[in-house]
Amino acid sequence: MNLSFSEYQAIVESSPNMIWRSGIDAKCNYFNETWLKFTGRRLDQEIGDGWLVGVHPDDMDFCIKTYLESFHKHELFEMEYRLARYDKEWRWINDRGVPFFDARGDLVGYIGGCMDVTEKVEGKKLTEMAHMDKLTGLNNRNYLEYLLDAEFHKARQEETTFILMMMDIDKFKFYNDYYGHNFGDKVLNQVALKISAGIREADIAGRYGGDEFVAILSGTTIDETQAIARKILNSLHHLNIENVSAKISLSIGIVKKTDEKTVIEVLEKADKAMYHAKKDGGNRFCLFSD
Repeated sequence: MNLSFSEYQAIVESSPNMIWRSGIDAKCNYFNETWLKFTGRRLDQEIGDGWLVGVHPDDMDFCIKTYLESFHKHELFEMEYRLARYDKEWRWINDRGVPFFDARGDLVGYIGGCMDVTEKVEGKKLTEMAHMDKLTGLNNRNYLEYLLDAEFHKARQEETTFILMMMDIDKFKFYNDYYGHNFGDKVLNQVALKISAGIREADIAGRYGGDEFVAILSGTTIDETQAIARKILNSLHHLNIENVSAKISLSIGIVKKTDEKTVIEVLEKADKAMYHAKKDGGNRFCLFSD
């Protein structure tokens, strides 16, 4: 049995989701009662581009860009942004829009549905904060140790390669003592950024402690790892912090898992290789060798 227009309208108006519609001009021409109750505004205030008043200023450009790019391509989109609730509290909204077409297949506009996902988004952010080293933005020691163990056992079970790079900043104590701890913190931050930029997207990097960093490279080769190490070392040559001409460099130890039973054994070998790189003058990498 087909529903009547009034029945469809009742369903849309009473939906727990916030529903909107736009026309061929990409301007919104309808918001359901759930949306209006959420924002505390009238329909005539929201239509057109009026609803954008409620979008957080930091999310505005992203929100408009995502919507318009999808609209011009006639593609589905999904995005999250902050929207002001009736009590002026910022709430994270998941907004999913789909194009709809007339009988001839011509675009008529978009229909979208929104949900308040604040608890989910903020919970995710708190989790990320718990895993992150605040100074460098990399994984912190606790979470890095968890990832090291997980990736090591995964490599053993799936019989894939597991390579570690252990990195230590050369003469870091001198930078701290001579230029001050604030300068030393900036060195750590900038080196971490270069490491992140140098490894692959699938790789994992973290701050192991002090001025030591570890990168986990799975499913790759020693040759590829050496190329990554060179890339990171070269990227530091032109690092300029507070116009200080200090030359920042790393000593890097590289080891490939063989028959080790624990990830600690692999870390110890990476540490030995790193020590040899430092002993040879730093600003270089060294492969572990028995």
